[in-house]
Amino acid sequence: MDLSRRMMIFLDQPHDMLLAHLRPLLSHDAKEIQIKITDKSQKHGLKTKNIVIKGYPSVIFCSAGLKIDEQEATRFLLLSPETTSLKIRQGIKEALSKEADLQAYINKLDGDPQRQQLIARIVAVKDEKIAEIRLHDPKGIEERFFERHKNLNPRHQRDIKRLCSIIKSIALLNLWHRQKDGSDAILTSDQDVDMGFMLWDEISFSQELNLPPYLYRLFQEIILPKYQEKGSGLTRTEILKEHMRVYKRPLAEYKLRREILTMLEMAGLITQDPDLNDKRRMLVVPVCPTSQAVLSENEIV
Repeated sequence: MDLSRRMMIFLDQPHDMLLAHLRPLLSHDAKEIQIKITDKSQKHGLKTKNIVIKGYPSVIFCSAGLKIDEQEATRFLLLSPETTSLKIRQGIKEALSKEADLQAYINKLDGDPQRQQLIARIVAVKDEKIAEIRLHDPKGIEERFFERHKNLNPRHQRDIKRLCSIIKSIALLNLWHRQKDGSDAILTSDQDVDMGFMLWDEISFSQELNLPPYLYRLFQEIILPKYQEKGSGLTRTEILKEHMRVYKRPLAEYKLRREILTMLEMAGLITQDPDLNDKRRMLVVPVCPTSQAVLSENEIV
């Protein structure tokens, strides 16, 4: 099964076992992997088959759950959609427009000039058949990366690959304005590097914590300010009430207990300690409630 130059999009989080089998492919450790599958289409029962999967594909999955295995967290970029009132309002308008007249809605999308320009550009990029994108200044990228990451850890070996992929993607979208290096290769430019680092700076801090940006924002906007206001550990009820006050929507207690607090604790941002006055409940305490923790992600990086 040849998955090279393919995009695999899962509308929900795939089974953990599937992701575990694909790990060598996802981390680019091996271009080909062997997997045993059970073929249920055989007339005389089940049959085991050896499948060879060839990479590398781009893999995307969406999930409403917040608990992600650390093995997968280090292999993916974790992103969260915006949940602002403005975006929700626009989403409601789009849904109403689609439900009112489906054909008119489709015609409106197809007639959008910017959408058509994007489609045309993607097709044109494919037709150019670029086989390789080369970095024009790897030493400069190295220096800028080390400036942002003083204390290195093993996951940075994967992060630098992601950063390079972002830079190369920007160059590929603008390949007609980039220097060619042979018939099927192009060189990146300083603009690509600047734009790549700008995008990376927006997401890198939460990636290092193996957290979706939504969870890190919740820590910054809910838990940390409430802890500083109270001056002592927070109960789960207090966090739920503060969430309702700030975001104007309820948060399920089981979701807070099983997913959010677990992920924040694994990231080292909080601890959960027994309440000395009532040992039946746990108190949430930020590990480093200092001024540095409330800086923006760009300032921290």
